[in-house]
This record gives sequence, structure tokens and C-alpha cells, in this order.
Amino acid sequence: MSSILFSEIADVLQVKPLQQCSNPSIARLLTDSRKMLIPDSTLFFAINTAKRNANVFIKELYDKNLRNFIIQSVDDIELSLFAEANIILVPDVLGSLQQIAAHHRHKFQFPVIGITGSNGKTIVKEWLYQLLSNEFNIIRSPRSYNSQVGVPLSIWQMSEAYNLAIIEAGISTIKEMSRLQKIIDPDFGLITFIGDAHAEGFESVSQKINEKLALFTQAKMLIYSNDDGLLQEGVRQFVKTQNPGMQLFTWGFKPGADLTILQTERGQNGTLLTASWKNESFKFFIPFTDKASVNNAISCCCVLLKLDIPADKIFEKMRQLRPVEMRLELKEGISNCSIINDSYSVDINSLSIALDFLSQHPRHKKHTVILSDLFQAGQPANQLYKTIAEVLARKKLFRFIGIGNQLSLHQQLFSGIEQMHFFNTTEELISAIPALQFRDETILLKGARTFEFEKISQLLEQKNHETILEINLNALRHNFLTYKKLLAPGTKLMAMVKAFSYGSGSFQVASLLQHEGADYLAVAYADEGIELRRAGIHLPIMVMNTEAKAFESIIANNLQPELYSFNILKAFKDYLLTQGISHYPVHIKLDTGMHRLGFEKDDIEKLCELISVDISLHIVSVFSHLVASDDISQDDFTNHQWKLFVSMSDGIKKVTGHKFLRHIANTSAIHRHKEMQMDMVRLGIGLYGINPDAAMQKKLQNVTTLKTTVSQVKKVKKGDSVGYGRKAILEKDSIIATVRIGYADGYPRTLGNGKGKMFINGSLAPVIGNVCMDMTMIDITGIAAGEEDEVTVFGEVLPVSELASWASTIPYEILTNISQRVKRVYYEE
Repeated sequence: MSSILFSEIADVLQVKPLQQCSNPSIARLLTDSRKMLIPDSTLFFAINTAKRNANVFIKELYDKNLRNFIIQSVDDIELSLFAEANIILVPDVLGSLQQIAAHHRHKFQFPVIGITGSNGKTIVKEWLYQLLSNEFNIIRSPRSYNSQVGVPLSIWQMSEAYNLAIIEAGISTIKEMSRLQKIIDPDFGLITFIGDAHAEGFESVSQKINEKLALFTQAKMLIYSNDDGLLQEGVRQFVKTQNPGMQLFTWGFKPGADLTILQTERGQNGTLLTASWKNESFKFFIPFTDKASVNNAISCCCVLLKLDIPADKIFEKMRQLRPVEMRLELKEGISNCSIINDSYSVDINSLSIALDFLSQHPRHKKHTVILSDLFQAGQPANQLYKTIAEVLARKKLFRFIGIGNQLSLHQQLFSGIEQMHFFNTTEELISAIPALQFRDETILLKGARTFEFEKISQLLEQKNHETILEINLNALRHNFLTYKKLLAPGTKLMAMVKAFSYGSGSFQVASLLQHEGADYLAVAYADEGIELRRAGIHLPIMVMNTEAKAFESIIANNLQPELYSFNILKAFKDYLLTQGISHYPVHIKLDTGMHRLGFEKDDIEKLCELISVDISLHIVSVFSHLVASDDISQDDFTNHQWKLFVSMSDGIKKVTGHKFLRHIANTSAIHRHKEMQMDMVRLGIGLYGINPDAAMQKKLQNVTTLKTTVSQVKKVKKGDSVGYGRKAILEKDSIIATVRIGYADGYPRTLGNGKGKMFINGSLAPVIGNVCMDMTMIDITGIAAGEEDEVTVFGEVLPVSELASWASTIPYEILTNISQRVKRVYYEE
């Protein structure tokens, strides 16, 4: 691991420290205060955002013994409170991080491959790592660390222990790539695919191409596909005007490329490609059939050719390519455990990321880490495992389980952990699982592929039902931040996690929202709030459907009730009186037109009389609910509701004697009626990637994907029937697949007999016959599909809104009806 003295960092930045009390060796760069591992050797960059001054995190880090900081201003900092701190003041903290990384990159002479494109960057990077690991000791970007912050953190991992770097770069708008070029400064470049991803920051595809090409201003060679006419033209102009000496290596399916793909033969197990290079043909096989994988594999083949790897070795290497699991998954486990499965990559950097994820999910007080030996770590084993032991000790684990000869050899380094177990092989651990008695704990699995940790995961997972609801936490975070950026300064955000977070799972979603800075959570009933409290959620939680029988639980779990009628208000006040409790936080619901719950206009005078003399209640917020904020034809009524709400809440404001939050804007109103954001907004279905506004929908990402598999395939003759009641009589000989999902799983029975469709192997297959309780039949005639093939019920390729339309309902109903027997898998990419 590389390091640099604090004084040297000041020299690189050409500034004098604002304050320097010592001169530590800096080995770790930190941009997220929640991810601090070893304070002694860490430097924190206080990078401000539009919503937050990062100086607010300095005291928290200082109290945790971190002493090294780079800041942009002295606002909100009392330097006398940080007498032992080393502080550098700069005009641009992010620029300073990038400047330090650029300085670090140029200490090393080994080649750097820079990868960019709209899609496929991470796949190509990981495949190149798989293909070249025997020839090179490779440092690569962890996961998809390709942003303005991620790239510097990736480059910082370079050291003399490596002889090849593979770094990916992603941009979302103009002028970003020129900053990344100075940091990566690649010797060799590769462009994967130019598509629509992240297109909103560019005026045209041509502009996006030109911006991405800026990464290769000093590169010696560029690999790309010349089948893309716009990219080809962009590269020609770039070489002519920006980098005349850069060599080009092209590939394509059309004649004229350096590597020409002559033929692709797709089979059940993969694709055989015949290629021509230097007037000679050769073949290679990849165990994938989809177009994206084929294109990504060809890009990798080009790199191998330019590194002079013989064709026979290329064939052997390419046929062994493995899927890249770019996701860290959270699943329900046996005995009330949670399982975090992260075998995407195993190195000190990805371990740190996985430990961050572990700390963000506080459902259980007990945390266990199961870790295998690390390979190609770039440092001596004793130093590596000493660092890992220090990191784990700071996480205050309940239990550590090490698997592999090296971990067993260095087990004495882990003495700071309460419980330790070491095994030489995965099989030894599997035999010991009954004796280890996993219960009420969160277990992180972090193992190299050769250790086959999937065997451990299968034993520890709770459910084996092959119908799975996947929840993309990256997309959830993206949607949350997308709406948060729309808020006026000072406006708070309440996230709706009622109804099991719209079917997505309450505490997992709540943990992410808590971590990302939500101000409030809202649940429908007290039971949901109690579950969140038990899972370690400490945010304020509003209970929307307050019931008298739940008063005791509400107070015991520090929940905040919504009071919507005189009866419930009186009942709650009386209960507080019997308990001797005063100033308990509550939320007052006003009815401005929904006519569901809430005090009406004529109730306000009486309500004000009651609360003006009352000390048992402390009003935290007053709110109402918009009826049709998404419908332009109802905007007059929406404005009527808002004005009525302002008038009614003003009346309450006059008598309370204190300030409270006012909120009426729901998901659609956040962007359609910005003037209604007021003190707080409530984000619901938009958080899960659904918005009826087409422009807003494009900014959101799909969060939930419902998948199942084919259990059996049958040839059924013309005239035969399929399913209960003989509702489907075949008009021709057909191929029918039975899939493992039915109305007991939440698939609507109304989607039977051709109304619904499922996505399988690139095609939509109609539902045939009635939907059964546990199974559904689909017509796959003409589709290349077989038993155990994956079927998408809804997701990115088949939006849940489309499914809801077929079923004559709304996405809310589809999502919330997904049965609890369907296994939820939470993942981050």
C-alpha cells in the first residue's frame, strides 16, 4: 500500500497547511465520513455538495481519532476544538483530491488501460482481469468506481506491487472527462459501447462521443468498434485534431476492421466466433449468447491480441470467462439471520466496501464476517492480513471466520475479535455450520471464486423458492437523490415505507434511506414502525393509521402518531395523561379534499381551542394529502387544496406557540408543483422508480424485478386445453412452459388467458389458460427456451406499469401484493 507524508501533500497542492501538529504518513483517502477504517493513516476530504457543507462531519471524525483534513472553508469550524488536527485549506477540495491522485499516478511507469463507454465498462474491466491475471499483477477500479471521486480513489491504490492498471471512467456531462484524463492518463484506451445511458447531460450523441474521447488525449492506442458510424467519425476527427500519434485498433462485423468478425454461431452453451486478424482466421468461444456479452468479449480479445497473446491461448482463456457478479446481495437467512453475499471480487478495497454495507444494515447487533484468503493483493501476506485484522477489529465484530491456508497461518493477528474460527477449506466450514449455531446476526460472505462460497450461501439462506423479487439498492438510492435534488434549500424529505415499503421490504429500504439522509419515515400502522425500531432504525417515524390499541407500543418505540379526528386526539391525550407524559410529538392531518382521514375546515376552530391549552401534545407537523397532483386536468383543484391547507394550517400556527413543519407535496407534486414543497415533502412511489410523468420517469431507475424460472416444457397438440376450466383451447400445436409463480405469489389471476405476458430469452411470451395458485403457463412457441430458464415477470425489460395496465390496476397494487413467500434479494452493484 502506497503512502505519502502529510507535508508532501501540502507540497503537491502548493499550499501551506492551515494547521499542522504532526506529520503522519497518509495511506488512505476518505471522502465519506461513514467509511473511516483506520484513522491514524487517513486523510479526509471535506467535499461539499449543493445540500451540505462537509465541515459538519469533521467533529464526528475527530472524536473517532482522525486527525488529517482538507477543507474548503473554515465556516462552522472552531479551530480551538481541533487542537491536534492537521488541516489544509484549499479553494476546491474535489480538485485537490484529483490533483493528489494525478501526482500519485505518475509515480509509476507500468501501463495503464483506460476504459470508457456508455455500457459495459465494468464487465470489460473485470473480464480483462480474469483473462490477464496469469500474465500480470493487476490493479483495477473497485466495482464501478468511475466518477469524479471514484477515479481518484481507484488510482490511489496503485503501487510498485503491480505491473498493469485497468481503470474505468464514466461521465454524465461535459468537461468532466478532461479532469479524469489528468488522473488516469492512460497509455491504452478502449471504448466499449456508446448508447443512451447518461445521455441527459449531453446535447447529442456526437457531443457525448467527443467528451469521452478526451480521456485519450495522450494515449498511444485506442481500441473501438468501427461499426458505429458516429464513433468512427468522432475518432477520426479526434486523432486529426487532438492526438495525431495515437494508433487505432478497430473491430467490427463489417470488412475493413483490424479484427473482423466473420461468423457468430450461437448455441445453447455459448457463442463460437470466427475472426480474421492480419489476414489469418482464428476461432474463440465464449460461454455467453447475448449481444452485449459478445461485443464485450470481442473488445477483450482485441486487448489480448495487442498484448501478443497467441490465438490458441486466446481460445483457452475466452472459453473460461465467467459471469461478472457486480452486485452485493442481501438475503434473509436461517434462524433470523441476514446474509450479505459479496464474492464479486476479493481484495482489501472491496472488503472495505462490503464492510461499509454491513455497517449500514443495523438489523442485528451481532455481525459476522466469513472471509477467504485474498489473492494478488500486491503486498506481503503478513502485512496484508495485519491490515485486514486491524480493519475488522475496529468494526467490533461478534465473530470472524477465516477460510484458507493463509488466513489459518496468520490467525494470531485476529486476536482482537470476540470469536474466531479458522478452516483450511470451505468444506471444513460447511461441516462445522451446525456447531457454530448462527442466529440473530448479519453474516457477510466475502470469498474468492475458488472457495465456492455459493455453497455456504445456499446453506444459510432461508428460502429456496425460485421466484425472487430483486431490489436494486443503487437504483433506490439514485431515485431518492434525484428527488432530493429537486427540493428547495431547507426542505425536508419524508420517505414512505408503508406496506412493506411497497413490497420491497421495510427495514432494508429504511436502512438505506437512513444512511442517505432522509429526515422522516412514514408507515401505515404501528407494527411496521416497531419492526423498523427493532431493526435499528432511529429516524423519526410517523404512524399514519393511529389506533388506540397501539398507543402503548407507539410510545414504547418512540413512534409519532398521526392524529386525524377528535376521537383519536382525545383518546391519545387521555392515554398520555394516565402515563404522566407531556409534550409528546404528534402530526395533525387535515382533510383538504381527499375525504379519507383528517380534520376539515369547519373543525379548525374547535381544534385550535383544544391544542391551545394542551401541554400533553407537541405538534411536529401539520399536513394534508393532494388528490390528483399528477393530473394536469386537475391542477385547479390541486391549487385549491394547497390554498385551503395554507389557510387551515395558518390558523393552527397562531395558537401553538411554536413552529411546526407543514407538508402537502407528494411524489408528483415535488416536481410538478414546486411552490408546494413548503417545509417537507413526502416521497412515495417515485422512490421505487415509478412516475406517471414521462419526463420524470426517464430520470428514474427501475428498482424492483420479479423473476422466476421454467419448471417444465411440454409440446401440446392443437385442440388440447391448458389450465383449469379448459379456458384455453389451442388452435395449433404449441410449446407450453410452466413457470414457478401463481396468484399466491402475487401474480394477478386477471392476467390469465393472454392478457398478461412474461419475458423469456429476449421475447414476450403470453400467459395461456388460467393463472394457478402456484404456477402459470406461458406459450413459448417459436422462442428458444428450456427448463430452468429465467423468466422476468416485471422489471427493466417489462415495466411494472405495463403489467398493471394489463391487469387494469395500478403499480402500487402489483408491488404491494407480492407475497411474503417470494424471496427478496437486495443488491448493490
